[in-house]
Amino acid sequence: MSDPTIDAAADQEQVAWIRTPYHAPILDLDGNSFGTTESLLGDEGEDIFHGLAVKLTGGGHLVEVAAANVVKITLAAVHTDLGPEAVAQLPAYQAERWYHLGEGGLFRKHAEWKDG
Repeated sequence: MSDPTIDAAADQEQVAWIRTPYHAPILDLDGNSFGTTESLLGDEGEDIFHGLAVKLTGGGHLVEVAAANVVKITLAAVHTDLGPEAVAQLPAYQAERWYHLGEGGLFRKHAEWKDG
């Protein structure tokens, strides 16, 4: 049986972007959930994090949250610096800008980049 105190502490420990949990709540500046993580936007091989594709609560449509707005990623949630007004202005997720790289959430990178 696990210790709930240890589990809670582990859930709040900051992790690398590549360990972002699939369907984790994404929180605004005040700690209110405004959606869930659907995809990682980045280049796993180069360890470059561009942001997240987020499914909004209520409307269900996908938006992009830039890496610059991500303050902390834990195993329990993604914390951002976005206020309610900024959340309402997030750009729509555009799948054509990204392509599939892996499993466990979708890893994506700019389509115009070439491996080489």
